[in-house]
Formats: sequence, structure tokens, C-alpha cells
Amino acid sequence: MALSFDLTPEQEELKRLVRQFAVDKVAPRAQDMNARSEFPVDLVQQMGKLGLFGLPFPEEYGGSGGTFLDLCLAIEEIGRVDQSLGITLEAGVGLGAAPVWEFGTEEQKRRYLPELASGQKLAGFGLTEPGGGSDAGGLRTTAKREGDHWVINGSKQFITNVGTDISEFVTITAVTNVPPSSGATKAVPEVTNFIVPTGTPGYTIGKGYRKVGWHASDTRDLYFEDVRVPAENQLGEEGRGFANFLKILDGGRIAISALAVGSIQGCIDECLRYAHEREAFGKPIGSYQTIAFKIADMQVQVELARHAYYYAAWLMMNGKPFKRAASTAKLYSSEAAVTAAREACQIFGGYGFTTEYPVGRFYQDAKILEIGEGTSEVQRMLIARDLGLPN
Repeated sequence: MALSFDLTPEQEELKRLVRQFAVDKVAPRAQDMNARSEFPVDLVQQMGKLGLFGLPFPEEYGGSGGTFLDLCLAIEEIGRVDQSLGITLEAGVGLGAAPVWEFGTEEQKRRYLPELASGQKLAGFGLTEPGGGSDAGGLRTTAKREGDHWVINGSKQFITNVGTDISEFVTITAVTNVPPSSGATKAVPEVTNFIVPTGTPGYTIGKGYRKVGWHASDTRDLYFEDVRVPAENQLGEEGRGFANFLKILDGGRIAISALAVGSIQGCIDECLRYAHEREAFGKPIGSYQTIAFKIADMQVQVELARHAYYYAAWLMMNGKPFKRAASTAKLYSSEAAVTAAREACQIFGGYGFTTEYPVGRFYQDAKILEIGEGTSEVQRMLIARDLGLPN
């Protein structure tokens, strides 16, 4: 397949459809959802009816039979209006449903994917732990086999989509080579993934965080105290859990890049409008180079960032090595989104320091893009490692 940045007619129609939904249904409520930290279940389910949560999955599992790039295009268009709803889509598909699709048994796929693909249910991705942060390998959550069940103990932190009214389960990592006598792990931990349904005894979902941004997105701590799940809830091969979740994160970085591109494009949209309407010293502010050059720089950033995630997605879909491209796209676009949001607020002046205008919300939301799915420092480390630099 030749490399091309031209979208197919079907992809252009998808972008148009999602853009229309975002403008008509999401934009009018975005400010209020942000102010009240409201998770919009109805909008999520409307997105499900449009087929957005099933975009990359086959029709036999309730999906739309599309591609990973299709999903990224939808995330960009939703994120162009509201980043909270954009991350809900990104995490719901790229982190929540993807592990089941990638590593699940046929029975697990048929049991869980249709509801996730329809947007009627959501799932979370439980990797990060309180003492770990970027050290994803420093896992303390354990799972011990007892007969035909696994018993899980531990906690997770900063997990998305697990505390909503439609949250169905969370997939987690847990150390499974725990000596039964001491409870201590071996020198080299073996990590396995599990599906933990909402409502399982011993599984507690913490209160939502008071966050700087993403106010309408659900983010929680999770606690596991002697949580018993059936052996069939093991997800993927025993001992392969860490590698499997890292594979999910590789794709997730491309999707976060798409979300960041949506943020930059949203800033451009707002600044172009404001630069024509707002006057200073008798002229529209867009006529001054100070303003015009800021917007021109944003346009450079959005084009480079968009091409970066298109390229990474193309590599991924064509079975080519894409880890470095994913990290490159995520690193550049997330940092560009922070810069664009800061400059957009500067263009709006005092109004930019309020959340009554979208640029203020974009500024709140942008910072986490440099942290989630691997910090900027982690991306630089991965790029350097891929270039062959010594560890």
C-alpha cells in the first residue's frame, strides 16, 4: 500500500459526520459540562449510535469494520470542540476495548465487544499505580491462583471511564508469580492481565479527582481487596500482561496525538473568528502581525502534528514498525497543543483567562496531553532507545 495523506471519500464523510455532531450536539453543552464536571452519558451513547466506539472493530463483534485511522479522525473532530469527550472516546476504544480485541479469547470478544462497540458500555485500562507513575514496571498489584479463581489485591491510579453509570469492567495488570508463603514477588515479576467487572466484591472505585482539566471526563482510583475473578477472566497469556499493555499504549499514543491535533485545530478555529471580530486601535486584531504570526505558527504546528499521526497510523495499519513514529507524533503534537493553547489565550487577552471561551478550556485540558499515555520524558527516552543510544 502506497503512502498517501489523502483521505478516502468514506473518511472525508466520516469527518464531516463527526464534525457536524460535535458542532450541533457537543459544542452547545461543552462549557456547562466543564463547569459542572458532568460526565455526559447521553452524548457518549449518541456517539455509540453513530458507530464511533466500534470504528476499528469488525462487524461480527458489533463494530463498524473501519480502520484505526478512522478512529483517530473521529477523536480529532470531537477533540476539536471538547477534549473531555475526545478522551472518553479515545480511552473507551483505544484503552478499554482494545485489550479485549487484541488479546481476548473468542468467547471474551463475543461477550464484551458488542456492548463496548455500541457505546452502551465503557471499559477502563488499569495500568498506572500510586507508587509507579511513569515506572509502569513497578507493579505492586498481585493476583494469586486459588483453584478456578484468581484473587487480586492492590490498587490503580488515574484510570479513565471506570466510575460512570455505564462502566462495565476494567482490564488490569497484576503480578502473578507470587510465592504463596511470603507474598513477595520474585526478582523478575511475571505480569498477567485480568478483566474485573464493575460490582465484583472487594473491587472499590474511588471518588473522582478535582482536575485542572478534562473536567467532563471520568478519572478514578481503584482498590482491590481479595477480589476473586474466575479463571476465564484472565486476558491473554499468563506472564505476557506487561508486554501486551505496552502494545496497547503504542497505539494509544497515536490516538492521543489525534486528540492533541483536535485541540490545536480548535484553537485555530476560535482565534480566526476572534481575529476578525475583535478590534483594537480601529482595526481587526488579525490585521496586526503580532496576532497573525501567532495564528500562522499554530497552522504550521497543526499540519505537522496531523501528518505525524497519519504517518504513525499508516505504519501501524500496514504492519510496519511504528513505535518510534507513535512516540514522535505524541511528543510533538502534545507539546504543540500546550503552546497553541497558551498563545490562543494570549490572543483573547483577559477573555482567554476565563472558561467562558473555548480557548480557556483548551488551555486547561492541554497539559495532560504531555503526561497521559507516557510523559514527554518517556517519549524522548523511547525515541533515543530506538535510535540505538545506550540505556
